[in-house]
Amino acid sequence: MKSSKNILFSSLKDLSEFFKSTDFSKAILLGIALTLPIIAGVKLDALQIGITITVGALLASPSDVSGSIRHKTTGILFATLLAMLVSLIGGYLHLSLWLLFPILGILMFAISYISIYGFRASLISFSGLFALVLSFSNVSGSGMEPYERMLLIGIGGLWYASVALLWHFIFPKAPTEYYLSKTLKLTADYLKTRGELVAETTDRTELLKKLLNLQTDLTNIHETLRDILIASRTGSGKSDYEGKRLLIFVQLVDMLELAMANPVNYTKTDAFFEKKPAQLADFQGLLFAMSSRLNVIAANISTPKRLRDNTKIEEFHKKIKNDISKYASASNETFDENLLLLKNLFKYQKEQIKKIEKIEWLLKNPAQRELSLLKKEDSRRFLTKQNYDFEVLTENFNLRSPIFKHSLRLAVMTMIGYGVGILFSVQNPYWILLTLIVIMRPTFGLTKTRSKERTIGTLIGGALAVGIVLLTQNTTVYGILAIGSLVIAFSMVQRNYKAAATFITLSVVFIYALMRPDIFNVIQYRVMDTLIGAGLATLGNLILWPAWEIQGMQKTLLETIKANRIYLEEIINFYNKKGNVPSEYKVARKKAFLEMSDLSAAFQRMTQEPKSKQKSLDKVYEITVLNHTFLSSMASLSTYILNNPTTPASKNFNKVSESIIQNLSEAEGILKEEIEQNPSENTSQENEPVSHSEDLFDATFGKSIIFSEEEKASQSEGFHSKIEEAHLVREQLKWLLTMSAKMPKLLRETQF
Repeated sequence: MKSSKNILFSSLKDLSEFFKSTDFSKAILLGIALTLPIIAGVKLDALQIGITITVGALLASPSDVSGSIRHKTTGILFATLLAMLVSLIGGYLHLSLWLLFPILGILMFAISYISIYGFRASLISFSGLFALVLSFSNVSGSGMEPYERMLLIGIGGLWYASVALLWHFIFPKAPTEYYLSKTLKLTADYLKTRGELVAETTDRTELLKKLLNLQTDLTNIHETLRDILIASRTGSGKSDYEGKRLLIFVQLVDMLELAMANPVNYTKTDAFFEKKPAQLADFQGLLFAMSSRLNVIAANISTPKRLRDNTKIEEFHKKIKNDISKYASASNETFDENLLLLKNLFKYQKEQIKKIEKIEWLLKNPAQRELSLLKKEDSRRFLTKQNYDFEVLTENFNLRSPIFKHSLRLAVMTMIGYGVGILFSVQNPYWILLTLIVIMRPTFGLTKTRSKERTIGTLIGGALAVGIVLLTQNTTVYGILAIGSLVIAFSMVQRNYKAAATFITLSVVFIYALMRPDIFNVIQYRVMDTLIGAGLATLGNLILWPAWEIQGMQKTLLETIKANRIYLEEIINFYNKKGNVPSEYKVARKKAFLEMSDLSAAFQRMTQEPKSKQKSLDKVYEITVLNHTFLSSMASLSTYILNNPTTPASKNFNKVSESIIQNLSEAEGILKEEIEQNPSENTSQENEPVSHSEDLFDATFGKSIIFSEEEKASQSEGFHSKIEEAHLVREQLKWLLTMSAKMPKLLRETQF
C-alpha cells in the first residue's frame, strides 16, 4: 500500500513538473499560434489561407528553443526565410520523375548540411526539410500559385515570431525559473548519488554511470542558462532580477565543481570508514540533507518567502564536527593521515553548505548594493560561440564529417522512400519522407532508438484512434482531439518521444477525419508509412556510410584531454601566483566540464550500437571513467586552493605538475597520431606507468610529509593548516600523476 502511495505521489509530482516546464508552455503557445489563423480563416470564409498561414507558423516553430530572446527570434526568422524559399522551389517540383528525384536528393542534402553550424542551425535545417516534405502534400496551398503560398508561409512565420515575443514579454521569467529549478534538482541528485558512492564498497560501476549522466545533463542545462542569463544581459543591460539569478547560477556551477571534488581516492575512504561506520553515516547524512534542501529550494524558487529555516544540515554539521574533535582527542600522532582525510572531507562539505546558504540569501531579495555583479566583458567570455564562417562548410565537405555523411545518407534514403511510396501506390508518400527526416540522426544508436519509439508510438496512436472512431463519429470531438493531441505531442517531443509519436498520430488521424470519410484507411496508411520510413531510416544508417561512434571517439577524447590539460595549467598558475581568480580559470573549467559531458554522451551512444560495432568498448569506458576521475581530482585541488589561504608553490609541486602536463601532452600526441601508437610494446608490462609515476613522485616529494621539530612543537593553527594543505596537495598530485601516466598506455591499447 505504501509503495502504491509513493508511486502515485511520484506520478503527481512528475505531472506537476511537466505543467511547469517550458516544453508545456511552448506547446500551449504553439497551439494558440496554429489555431487562431484557422479560426480566422473559417470566420472570414478563407480557410485555405488560414491553413497556409498555420503551416508557416508550424514551420517557424522548431527553432523556438530555450535561450536568449535575441537568439530565439533570429532562429525563428531564419527558419521562416528558409521555409519560404524551399516552399517556392517545392511548388515547381511537380515535374517529370526523372527530374524530381535528383532535385529532391540535392535539396535534401543541401538543407540538411546547414546543421553543420550547430544545434540551433539543425533546427532551422529541420524547418527547411519539413517545408520541402509538405510541398509534396495537399495540406495547404491547393489552387494557389507557389509565390502566393510562399508569402502566406512567410506571414505565418512572422505571426509565430510575434506571438513568441508577446509570450516572452508576458512571462519573461518563466524559462529562467524553470531551468534554475531544474539545475537545483539535478545538483541535488548529484549530491545524493555522491552520498551513495561514499557508502558503496563493492561495485560502484552503476553509480558512476549515473554520475556521468547527471554531469552531462547538468553541463547541458548550464549552457542553456548561460545563453538565457548572460546573452540577454549583455544585450539589454543590467537588471536586478537577472543579476541575482546570474549569481545563483554562479553558485550552482561552483557547487558542481565542489560535488565533483574527491579529496582522496575511494580506497582510503573505504578502509577508514569500514572501521568508523558512524562517521560514514554522518557524512552520508549531510550529503543527503543538502540534496533534500536543494530540492526544497527548487520547489520554492519563485516563492522564496515560503522557505523555512533548515535544521537537518546544521545537525549533521555539528555531528561531524564532534566526530572529528573526538577522533583528534583520541589520536596522539602529530601527522595522522586519517584525521587529515576527515578534515579535508569536512572542508568540502562546509563550502557546499556556504553555497546553499548563499543561494537562499540571494533568493530572499537582498538590496542591489549588497550584490557584486559580474562585468559584461567577463560574462561574455562564458558564452559558447558558434563559428558561422563559410570555411566550416568547406572543411566538413568530406566523408570524415558525420554531418556530411548524414546529409548524404538522408538524401539517398528520401529518394528511395519516395520511390517506394510511388511504386506501391501509397496514399500519402510524403508521410514516408516525414518519418525519415524526423527519425534519421547522424549516429546509428539515436536513429535506432527513434525508429523503435516512433513505431511503437504510431501503433499505440493508431489503436487509440480506432477505439475513439468506433465510439463516436462527432466531428467537433475530432477537432478538439486533433488540437489537444497536437499540443501534447509538441510538449512531449523532448521528454518522451514514444508518447509524442502517439499523440502526433492521433492528431494527424483526426485532422484527416475532418476532411475525408475513410478514416480507417488513413490509420492503416499512417501505420504502414511509418513502418516503411522507420525501416528505411535504420537500414540507411546501417549500410550507407555508417558513422560508428568509435570513428569519432579519437577526436572526442583529444578535446577532453586537451581541455583537462588547459584547466590543470590554470590551476597551477593560480597556485603559483595567488590573488584574484582570473576569468581564464573559469572559462577553462567550463570547457573541461563541457568536453567531459561530450565524452560521456559519446560513450552512451556507443553502448546503443550493435555489439559487433562496439569496438574497444571496455577500454573506452575505462578511459572515460579515468578522465572523469582526473577531472574530479583537479576539482578537488582547485577548490581547496581557491577557498583556503595557501603557502607558496614549491619547486617539487611544479616539477611533478610539469610531469603531469607532459603525460597529458603525450596522450594528445597519440590521439593526433603524432606519436607512434604501438600497443605490443606496452601490453607486457601492465603496471609500468603506475609504478614509474610512484617512483618519480617519491623521488621528488619523498615517501612522507616531513616537518621540522620546531614546526611540530608549535602546534599552532597555521601549522595545522600547513599539514592539511601539504596532505591534500600531495595526495591530489600523486593521484593526478598516476592517472596521467596511465592515459597514454590505455590509448595505445585502444583500437580506434
